[in-house]
Amino acid sequence: MIADGTMLARAHGAARELAARGVAEGARVAIDSADAPDVLAWFLGADLLGAATLVIEPSWTPREREAVLADARPDVVVSGSPRPTAESVPRAGDEDTDFYLPTTSGSSGRPKVLTRTRGSWSRSFAALGCFPHAGPVLVPGPLSSSLFLFGALHALWAGQEPRLRPRFEPETACAEVTAAHLVPAMLARLLAVLERRPDLRESCVLRTVVCGGAHVGEELRAQCSRLLPRTELIEYYGSAEHSLIAIRRGEGALRTVPGVEIDVREGALWVRSPLSFRGYLRQGALDLAPEWSTVDDLVRVDDTGALEVLGRAGAMVSCGGKLVAAEEVESVLRRVQGVVDVLVTGTPHPTLGSVVTAIVEGSPELRDLRAAARSGLEPGKRPRRWVMTDALPRTASGKLRRSL
Repeated sequence: MIADGTMLARAHGAARELAARGVAEGARVAIDSADAPDVLAWFLGADLLGAATLVIEPSWTPREREAVLADARPDVVVSGSPRPTAESVPRAGDEDTDFYLPTTSGSSGRPKVLTRTRGSWSRSFAALGCFPHAGPVLVPGPLSSSLFLFGALHALWAGQEPRLRPRFEPETACAEVTAAHLVPAMLARLLAVLERRPDLRESCVLRTVVCGGAHVGEELRAQCSRLLPRTELIEYYGSAEHSLIAIRRGEGALRTVPGVEIDVREGALWVRSPLSFRGYLRQGALDLAPEWSTVDDLVRVDDTGALEVLGRAGAMVSCGGKLVAAEEVESVLRRVQGVVDVLVTGTPHPTLGSVVTAIVEGSPELRDLRAAARSGLEPGKRPRRWVMTDALPRTASGKLRRSL
């Protein structure tokens, strides 16, 4: 999975330093990403030894960090940069070896620590496939986010260089890379720049965009097809617990990955999958995951097997006895010109209990937002309150943070 000589030397150097500190197959390593400039080398070095790695998120509060470390119980915590070496370390373990300790995103509560095997992600990479064009792959976010770590390792699995960046700069995506792992908000920013810059559209070498973390709306998909006609858009749907569940390529529908079984129970999606996590770590002990599990996403599946994700059950607003899926409202409002992103929530109301409230990032006209709501939503789903903001709260991966 290690792509070039420089990365190889750094990863083997990390493995040797970790081994000198007693790390071996079955151990757990935590990377303090705030003080570790080379997270990827430490991660790959730990994997060479057959150890599982937790990447500490810098934005966690002291209480969150303490709770996560208490659950993960790492044998060592590393920081700084490993010294490269030309002396190789043989790879320990197999596809069933635990290699990663992801945490839930924290978008709706306290992070939980999961365990994931090598095979769960290598099979996920195979489901996405290789990139059709050789060249660097942009990964514009912190590797403390499982979404961006997944992108970096997918690039290495495909034999390409992951071009790691701490933040997303649309011009870089156009000029320097042939592929990119993005979240929909980043794709929207890229397309907004291309609308204004025909010169960038002409010179853009981007040929594959892999998009995860949230639903890619039809408006955004159509805009991508119009502005980047030579670029394939691959959308995937998944979770920290289940890895990839479904993939959508081009104009096709969102369909389950081969080998992944789904069941809809009272509107919620349940999953049985070879890509799923092994279980949760609680105070250092592994609590094995059940055969079927759910993260409470609400879905619809049509007669052809096409999957439509309506949103997380916890992101529902109860208004006058009617349940409204926040993500359905957000999807409609994101189509409005001037909208960067939208977060829909419920705010207290003396008689209805709560009302649908839209917090809008950007500079759209209120009349345009209301018109979009009238044309795209049933009356009971339309926001009654509107709040404008310069920036919405986000997790490290760029997803909307629904719980503060």
